[in-house]
Amino acid sequence: MSIKRVGIVGSGIMGSGIAETMAVHGFEVVLRSRAQSTAESMVAAMEKSLARQVDKGKLSEADRDGALSRVTAVSNLGELAGCDLVIESVVEDLGVKKHLFSELDRICPEHTILATNTSTLPVVEMAMETGRPDQVCGIHFFNPAPVMSLVEVVRPITASDATVAAAKALAEACGKTPVEVKDQAGFIVNALLFPYLNNAVRLLENGVATRDDIDTAMKGGCGFPMGPFALLDLVGLDTSLAILDALYDEFRDPNYAAVPLLRRMVAAELFGRKSGRGFFDYRK
Repeated sequence: MSIKRVGIVGSGIMGSGIAETMAVHGFEVVLRSRAQSTAESMVAAMEKSLARQVDKGKLSEADRDGALSRVTAVSNLGELAGCDLVIESVVEDLGVKKHLFSELDRICPEHTILATNTSTLPVVEMAMETGRPDQVCGIHFFNPAPVMSLVEVVRPITASDATVAAAKALAEACGKTPVEVKDQAGFIVNALLFPYLNNAVRLLENGVATRDDIDTAMKGGCGFPMGPFALLDLVGLDTSLAILDALYDEFRDPNYAAVPLLRRMVAAELFGRKSGRGFFDYRK
């Protein structure tokens, strides 16, 4: 199918980043948040992001203006009725997502593909909330979406070949590299990444090394662009805990059992960059 108009549901960093990516690559974007003011704030943040790209010579002023002209900020979910594909990027809560998919199924026309940007949750459970389970899949972008090249296209057992092909074509049209993965918690990247991050917290909790020395070791010894604690703060400690809990619920592997220190930091609302404090302090 031909995808021209894309709906994005969610007012967080990922929703904004996906919307920017789509708009820059020529898609019409309907960006929905529960409050109109929040939706407009997302567009303002996108404008700043595009301005930085213009300043760096990565984007022309004409392309920036074109991208912004293709974005419509809305608060009414019904405004997504004209979209060929809708991607949700709301909170990582299965109950919330299932309700949203039921609503999207009611609102969107029969041809619309419904997708989730979940990093861990079972896509098939969202698909079965709709009358079109064959047209539901995962399209998992990575943060920051405009920069990261990978997209995991998640195939639940209900998805048709045409749906998966359309999702992969969309990712390629946005300059991304899609990889297809079955609907299993963590998919590829998070199933491998989060045991590493969890074990880094365990090393810190056990006093094996300091936060800074662990980050330095993984950057210098493995060539990673950032250490595990900087990455946890970027992802969000609450999001990281939710991913680990989902992985543990599915596999019961001890490597996925969240270290107590991580759980306590989330209880203290030390979420990382988005809250101003996590393993590092960003309030300076």
